Amino acid sequence: MTVIFSEKDAGHGAPYLLGPIELQALNVLPMPVLVVGEGQAILYANTAAEDFFQSSAALLKRQRIVDLIAFGSPVLALIEEVQRRGASVSEYRLDLGSPRLGLERIVDVFASPLPSDGEAVVVMLQERTIAEKMDRQLTHRGAARSITALGAMLAHEIKNPLSGIRGAAQLLEGALSDEDRMLTQLICDETDRIVKLVERVELFGDERPSERDAVNVHDVLDHVKRLAQSGFARHIRFSEVYDPSLPPVAGNRDQLVQVLLNLVKNAAEAIGEQAIDGEITLTTAYRPGIRMQVPGSHDRIALPLEIGVRDNGPGVPSDLLQHLFDPFVTTKAQGSGLGLALVAKVIGDHGGIVECESAPRRTNFRILLPLHQRPGQAT
Repeated sequence: MTVIFSEKDAGHGAPYLLGPIELQALNVLPMPVLVVGEGQAILYANTAAEDFFQSSAALLKRQRIVDLIAFGSPVLALIEEVQRRGASVSEYRLDLGSPRLGLERIVDVFASPLPSDGEAVVVMLQERTIAEKMDRQLTHRGAARSITALGAMLAHEIKNPLSGIRGAAQLLEGALSDEDRMLTQLICDETDRIVKLVERVELFGDERPSERDAVNVHDVLDHVKRLAQSGFARHIRFSEVYDPSLPPVAGNRDQLVQVLLNLVKNAAEAIGEQAIDGEITLTTAYRPGIRMQVPGSHDRIALPLEIGVRDNGPGVPSDLLQHLFDPFVTTKAQGSGLGLALVAKVIGDHGGIVECESAPRRTNFRILLPLHQRPGQAT
């Protein structure tokens, strides 16, 4: 047997023993696992726990569980109950959210006594946040598609009369005084604005399959960055955190440029023109292990490619965060509320998901996409 932790490490006494096979099994588990001893001391943390709590195992073993989660968390009472009863206890949908861990960390908690000592408790966390965000993403996608018929109706019933109104205003313009001519110009300007809004809504009704190919995500991000820096984001500092070995994504380059340009523009507007320390961070990463069922099929596809757009603006109001990708939901005074709904539709058409995590000075939009598959290559 191999000693992997002991109460001596935490200032207590007798060792707890686990063999190399048990240790290896705990470390390959995708769920965070902690062993909590007397006085809430952390005696062991697996690799997933290091990622979840953003600390090394050595650092975690110098802390207590109460140092990691919010004061009064139900997890603390759960551990005490296991220690008192000597039996396994589980609770579902507990929120471990905190400034350190993030504002929304919903987990299922499974706690059991360690057979070698009644005081030690094995705690396993099953994070629900990703799964529930995927469910919300499907809802956002459905909401975006729900206005498809509305877009087609608007195109037919509104654009044609608007053309007539604009034409009549232009005919009247030549027979009016300069003062009245301002009113006809106002009619033309407002008509044009409504037409542009209708055209944006029409995009939701475009169900034609787009051409897909292998797309280099970094080329797309560099192009979007150049466009932003030459215009609306010239006052903002950009930084990149890229995975240089990222494989190509299966997508339409023009549509991905449209999506990322929309997200970067939103980030720049959130930061504001008066900010002196505005920063947008573009990130890419390879995240194996995330799979999602394709709607209308029993197939499940991997979504290992992650693209992030992070800003240090004031953040998204919490009451809007759940509905951010729904049509006509916006934080802008003059916004149409269609930009992010279109982002959700385009990414959904690519077989991916998009999500948002927001806190003051840290708003992160994260896109997960499938790999480009060569003919005959398994997913």
